[in-house]
Amino acid sequence: MDIGLSIFPTDYSIQPAALAQAAEARGFESLWLPEHSHIPVRRESPWPGGPELPSMYWEVYEPFAALAAAAAVTTRLKLATGICLVVQRDPLYTAKSVATLDRISGGRFLFGVGAGWNAEEMRNHGTEFRTRFGLLRERILAMKAIWTQERAEFHGRQVDFDPVLAWPKPLQRPHPPIHVGGGFPGAARRAIDYGDGWMPIWGRDQILERLPEVRALVREAGRDPEAFEISIFGAPARLEVLQQARDAGVRRVILPLPSAAAAEVEHRLERYCELMAALG
Repeated sequence: MDIGLSIFPTDYSIQPAALAQAAEARGFESLWLPEHSHIPVRRESPWPGGPELPSMYWEVYEPFAALAAAAAVTTRLKLATGICLVVQRDPLYTAKSVATLDRISGGRFLFGVGAGWNAEEMRNHGTEFRTRFGLLRERILAMKAIWTQERAEFHGRQVDFDPVLAWPKPLQRPHPPIHVGGGFPGAARRAIDYGDGWMPIWGRDQILERLPEVRALVREAGRDPEAFEISIFGAPARLEVLQQARDAGVRRVILPLPSAAAAEVEHRLERYCELMAALG
């Protein structure tokens, strides 16, 4: 089982390139960066994480630019969005961003995607909350067409374009792995439909207990459960939890880092290194 890291990079936190170098030097597998273009001042949507939304949600860097900086100073660390809010992005531009990052990183990109929770943020992008999951599916399928076809076209209910020429194509073939974030059963079913793995958040579902059900759904869909990756986002840094996840066949756990200065983050990395050593 691999250990990844997640952080909200900001102008006051450790910078993405420095963190990526520190993570790679210590043997971590991947670095996952989230996305919020903005947070509306007038907001009714409740944050799933608690009563008060932390300021890092509107202070966070744009993920593709931050990951490109990380790619430039590393050679082995996998670089990931955790998650990219595809429903708030143009699929033609996003397909190009994904392919470009995959190319300049030497095929190290992991595409974590989701629909998000903030209806007001989506509305500012012209996205309706009630139809977001259908839009997510169509935009992912449209991007797959762009990545894999010389003259790509897509005709759906919410995404529609005639044949286009769009390069570069990703280095990874047919495209970077797509990890669909969200809870059980909805996100797990969406991941099986058009993703390569499911990425639930720790604490919002009985994830480990659900894994036999998820693998049964994978088999029912005619897919190989061994090739379908389970990544647990925001896992607690406790040895017993990591051992249980490993023994349950989880592909990776992603440990959170604070949006803090380098000294504090590096101290946390050392604690996580001790956990990795104990995990074996």
